[in-house]
Amino acid sequence: MKQSTPTAAIYTLGCKVNQYESEAIAEALKEKQFQIVSFEETADVYIINTCTVTAESDRKACQMIRRAAKHGGACVIVTGCMAQTQADRIKCIEGVHYICGSRNKMSCVDAALQYVEKKYSEKQDASMEVSVLPKETKPVVAVQDLDTLGIEAMSLRHSEAERTRAYIKIEDGCENRCTYCAIPNARGNVVSKKPEDVLKEIGTLLQNGYHEIVLTGIEIASYGKDFTENDGGSASNPHTVLVPYHLVDLLEDIEKAYSDWVFRVRLGSLEPTYMKPEIVTRMANLKHLAPHFHLSLQSGSDHVLHGMKRKYNMQMVRAILADIRAKFPDVMFTTDIMMGFPGETEEDFMETLAFAKEAKLLHIHVFPYSKRENTAANTMPGQLSNTEKNRRANALIAVQKEIEADCYKEYAKCCVEEDILFLPETCTNGVITGHTGNFMEVRIPVSDEKAKDLMTHKTFCRVRIVDAQETYFIGEFVEEKV
Repeated sequence: MKQSTPTAAIYTLGCKVNQYESEAIAEALKEKQFQIVSFEETADVYIINTCTVTAESDRKACQMIRRAAKHGGACVIVTGCMAQTQADRIKCIEGVHYICGSRNKMSCVDAALQYVEKKYSEKQDASMEVSVLPKETKPVVAVQDLDTLGIEAMSLRHSEAERTRAYIKIEDGCENRCTYCAIPNARGNVVSKKPEDVLKEIGTLLQNGYHEIVLTGIEIASYGKDFTENDGGSASNPHTVLVPYHLVDLLEDIEKAYSDWVFRVRLGSLEPTYMKPEIVTRMANLKHLAPHFHLSLQSGSDHVLHGMKRKYNMQMVRAILADIRAKFPDVMFTTDIMMGFPGETEEDFMETLAFAKEAKLLHIHVFPYSKRENTAANTMPGQLSNTEKNRRANALIAVQKEIEADCYKEYAKCCVEEDILFLPETCTNGVITGHTGNFMEVRIPVSDEKAKDLMTHKTFCRVRIVDAQETYFIGEFVEEKV
């Protein structure tokens, strides 16, 4: 292109998977000589990567689309889960140029490139003979049938959002069909990234200085479910078929491939039933796996779990937690819990509060139930008012704050004389912040010189806990680097 460098701004709503995908889009745009700017700045192209997990997600997405459309002369591109399920709604918003769904997000790059080339009257790239952009005011809708698509090819070499931690999307889609969830309609069936591709991406990120790799997806416990005798196999030897091949196999292949590297692997949200005793035993033998598990529990009541069509009850959850704690002595758990599911009684609510206190989870992401079209729960009897849902959510949040403070206090007692492996992540006002392997936050006051060194040469450090606050530790360095 002969014109000045074109600019693009990306706004991402929703989960870590969406964030990963937005970063992959941004990286591809940079390869096409785009400059990525803040969404608040004037840009040639605005991309909104949408979420549809709640009504609030939809509202926020529409708000950001309209905000982008106010920039006259800019190309507005909408992708993601809301675009997949509600393209007809989005195309009615004035100023939208291009809409694509959940498994062809990288087409945003071609659409953006064609727009700026047309805008600046430059010759189109030879690889883009067919224009995807509208010649009139109506937007192009490029949403595709998810059942016809495999996992979309994308990868990262760098992470703009994180300086020491990088996410890798290993899987897309979910087939659990929980009664409250719109995501299966927005993400489709389970599709998995090939093990050899995951390993290659990890290798690139490690070489580029990242020391923590987070494996994420819509339902990573289903990783490998879609592999067949033609496309499964060992990551170290992709021609050797291993059926079945699933998440723990991938973790073991990562361990073998990068046994000499100093890094850790963290897992995204897990379906609790995947954590069977034999799986946990295999995981406990992995030196790179972080002792932190985010188990998607959703409720502490059997009655509510049954209504949600979850695959477990609370007896099973308690056994899973006990088994993992026995095999991972320093383990910490985080989770998601929904309050106010249709038919949730006061007794159900109290059972969830009691479970939270009993389980002593480090953090709970608490959110009120939100009605979603085309889900079974949308028309269930016993719908609670927003006031009641918020009351219950706020009550659980208050309990969780006390539990989190207790977790920090109790763990500090256990490691008074022990060094803890700590990974620096950010530095603000002379304080280095990072996390331990079990996802407990540590803050360490440092001099400007040491802060500059640590943030320039980011690697693991050994620290000792000095004090425990309600949501973090205060630490001191034992030795600077490992």
